[in-house]
Amino acid sequence: MRISDYIEQAGANLWRKKLRTFLTTSGVVIGIGALVCMFAFGQGIQRNITDQFNKVDVLNNIVVSAPGRGARPPSFDPDDPDDAGGTSESAARVDANDHATIKLDARFLDEARTIEGVETVFPELRFPAQIRLGPKEQFTLVQVLSTAICRSGPIPLRAGRCYDPNEPNGMMVGDSLLRRLGVNKPAEGLGKEVEVVTLSLDLGLTNMLRMAFSPGGQGLPIARETYRFKIVGVAERLPFGGMSDAYIQPEAARGMRKLSFTNIWDLYQPAAEAANYSSVTVKVKSPQYIAPVKKELESRGYNTFTLMDQLDEMRIGFLIMDMFLLAVGMIGITVASLGIVNTMVMSILERYREIGIMKAVGATDGDVQRVFLFESGAIGLLGGCFGLLLAGAVSFVINEVINGLMARQGAPRMAYFNFPWWLCLGAIVFSILVSLLAGIYPTRRAARVDPVVALRHD
Repeated sequence: MRISDYIEQAGANLWRKKLRTFLTTSGVVIGIGALVCMFAFGQGIQRNITDQFNKVDVLNNIVVSAPGRGARPPSFDPDDPDDAGGTSESAARVDANDHATIKLDARFLDEARTIEGVETVFPELRFPAQIRLGPKEQFTLVQVLSTAICRSGPIPLRAGRCYDPNEPNGMMVGDSLLRRLGVNKPAEGLGKEVEVVTLSLDLGLTNMLRMAFSPGGQGLPIARETYRFKIVGVAERLPFGGMSDAYIQPEAARGMRKLSFTNIWDLYQPAAEAANYSSVTVKVKSPQYIAPVKKELESRGYNTFTLMDQLDEMRIGFLIMDMFLLAVGMIGITVASLGIVNTMVMSILERYREIGIMKAVGATDGDVQRVFLFESGAIGLLGGCFGLLLAGAVSFVINEVINGLMARQGAPRMAYFNFPWWLCLGAIVFSILVSLLAGIYPTRRAARVDPVVALRHD
């Protein structure tokens, strides 16, 4: 028999029992649709996160910190004689001496720029402030960022532009901060004036006397300063919270009285280290320089952190999630396979005499097997194609609902499902293979039919 004969025979047999074929195929459609939809969701989340990383160009960044900076001192158990503060006094002195020469200062910035593969180096400068816009105000950390760094691409903008060097009172704010200040559309925030209220230590004689003679000795040596800025750009929300919610130029920051610290442990920094930075971001030219530059910095005693390492860990998490989704989806596929087996076995019982006639006129066991395999394969092909359509329809509805809910929060529109070509093609191939495997037992049973017994069958 020719392949066209097998196809014609299989199609005629399936069409003869339309309702049974429809119900069996529907089981495959639902199983494949559920499996593809879950895989597409996992792929969509992974693509969105990767695209965000690539968009803001943070995968090329290495965050450098000096040993012991920004970290909590080691804890210890005072009742444990073997744990006297985590290290002995001599070990602490040795550690302090080793770390004394490892600083993040202006000299480090110059040295880091000479490392092969480094594109730019900029320090992490932040200070706490209240941002006021009309009657509303919000607390945030203001990041000091030069125009050159801003234009190099680490901060994507939703509206406006980066500030120019000749406008020291220009400011960029994050879209989330702008919404908390009562402005829902980024473009509406451009040109608005905001007040930046900073805190600073006031150890003047007048303030100290006020503290000393206040009732109960209350009061703090804290002064509040107010500065005005104009919003020139609105930044997008960055992955994992990004760098900050407000950005100003170094020229503007120099003339402001403020408390500059990244975390509470910076308050314990000795006065001699006041010129040191909490952390420094080293941006390399391409991801291939991440490993050598990181190794070079660590060899000099600095601590490093890269989002590339974090992304690798996330990919492992995505792989585990895909395996979990596969296990859940296989439940539906298993149920659909049992439906195929049931349909094919029932077809053999109903066509017992027909199989005997086929063998009587010269059909071999292989011919009979191939006829039934083509039938099960056709069910798998139809189930795979319509399963893809079902997955696409369901994902479209879910995507529109989620985007509608997120739009109320001011979040940008995103595609939460991703259908790469290999997923679509693999779904159809997988559906056909599962159907063929489910049809092996019925086809072998059909091939073992004795033609003499079959012809005597009523």
